Amino acid sequence: MTVVEPEPQTGTVTERPMRRLFLLNRELPSVAGLTAILELERQWIVPKICQLAQAIGPEVTSRAQWLAALDGLLAAERPGTPAGEYLAEQADREQFAAVVREFALDGLTEAQNFFPAVPRLPIRAQMAVMRVLIDEFGCGNLRQTHSQLYLDLLAELGLPQELESFLDTTSEETFGFLNVFYWLTQRAPAVEYFLGALAYLEASIPDAFTVQARACERLGLAHGRYYTEHLHIDTFHREEMQVAIRELEAARGLDAGKLWVGALLLSELLGTAFEAAVERARRVKV
Repeated sequence: MTVVEPEPQTGTVTERPMRRLFLLNRELPSVAGLTAILELERQWIVPKICQLAQAIGPEVTSRAQWLAALDGLLAAERPGTPAGEYLAEQADREQFAAVVREFALDGLTEAQNFFPAVPRLPIRAQMAVMRVLIDEFGCGNLRQTHSQLYLDLLAELGLPQELESFLDTTSEETFGFLNVFYWLTQRAPAVEYFLGALAYLEASIPDAFTVQARACERLGLAHGRYYTEHLHIDTFHREEMQVAIRELEAARGLDAGKLWVGALLLSELLGTAFEAAVERARRVKV
């Protein structure tokens, strides 16, 4: 297979703020680093949260309304998009590899940045989130960890294995998706934003990853298990996240509106990143 090198994402530090934020989020904590993170997030995520909160108004004020709203969002997204249809049924191996490369920073760091949310939760909610995290890390079995499954897929596609190899080719849209969980778990003023976002993610993936699973099957890839594993296990994770939300409500009450904002936030960021990744992949030439 010919490995097509993508065009580096060009731009100064000022022009690539999401890349800079990702690097800052993964540095050892420092006063200067945290100051820079807060300033970048003040310009990026804070306005997004305010806009979403204003847009939804008081429409979600209870857990029952949250569940209905989430079901409605998932139903609306279930038919997929033209980009998903292209990737599943038409993209060639090089184009699919370009999308795998685009999300490598997510696959290789998956769930690492969820842990800071755990101490922010009551103990029973912690247990539900930990059951999700334990699965993400293969129940302690290296070969079953989701990051290892992604490494196997990268290797089959002839792509690099090192995190650093993807820093200059990943788009700002994807860095935005990566950065949001650092804010959700560490700096969001309410933990409901994180729970809503992760509940949406776990519930949406069994439909969303059918695209990549189909592409792997059609292209004859042997290491598509990263996707098929999520099709199976995220149906359980969806239930666990609702357990976590129920336990939070029982322990200290619940702001259901913030759950809904978190879900809408992640839907927007992930959808934008995926659409941009497929559009870039369609321009890949051997």
